[in-house]
Amino acid sequence: MKVIFLGTNGWFSTLTGNTSCILIDSREFYIILDAGDGLYKIDNYIKDDKPILLFLSHLHLDHIVGIHIFNKFQFKEKMQIYGYTGIKKNIDTILRHPFTVPLSELPFNAEIHEIEEGEYKQPVNFNCKLLVHSDLCLGYRFELDDKKIAYCTDTGMCDNILELANDVDLLISECSYKSGQFEDSWPHLNPESAANIAKQCNVKQLIITHFDASLYKTMEERKQSETAAKIFFNNTIAAYDGLNFEL
Repeated sequence: MKVIFLGTNGWFSTLTGNTSCILIDSREFYIILDAGDGLYKIDNYIKDDKPILLFLSHLHLDHIVGIHIFNKFQFKEKMQIYGYTGIKKNIDTILRHPFTVPLSELPFNAEIHEIEEGEYKQPVNFNCKLLVHSDLCLGYRFELDDKKIAYCTDTGMCDNILELANDVDLLISECSYKSGQFEDSWPHLNPESAANIAKQCNVKQLIITHFDASLYKTMEERKQSETAAKIFFNNTIAAYDGLNFEL
């Protein structure tokens, strides 16, 4: 199974990366985590006729702006899009004229599914819980190819992130803030808090991503946060666009 990071910036794109998008290439499915503008790269990797599942954490534009790029793709398989209750109305508001091409006019089939917190067995085995953020935001936990992966972005410390991350093989965690930074009114994690979650939850591998573009202006600053996180949890990698992680 491959985990490919297509967008690793938070807020806006810069020379260091596009906004949030990750592709999981598993045996039976292509799973896309969020649809920032890094989404434009997915047709470089989606080559087989496996089902395509897009899981959205929330509706901040750095996580959905890539839906404007949908008209670029010529997928044979239907794309199934999942997000928290209410997402269909909001996505339909954006994906329409005069803003962009509606779902009904795309060159491939796509369908939106609204979900609540809980465990699901179809189409894949996953669990989702609300995280702590300024707007409703879901964290996810997947069981794929005998591996467990948690994806938790745009959140402060909370009980649900601990539940989702418990004993996973890979935790993909946001790291918007730099070392020592935090803000109660705008919940996000810094490298130390992400690393402590990984340590507390017995995670095997931590990859930090979603670096606030206004704070992380160079790749060296990401490496500094990786070093800071490794003090608490050695198996930490700072993501970058193009990172291809074998799990």
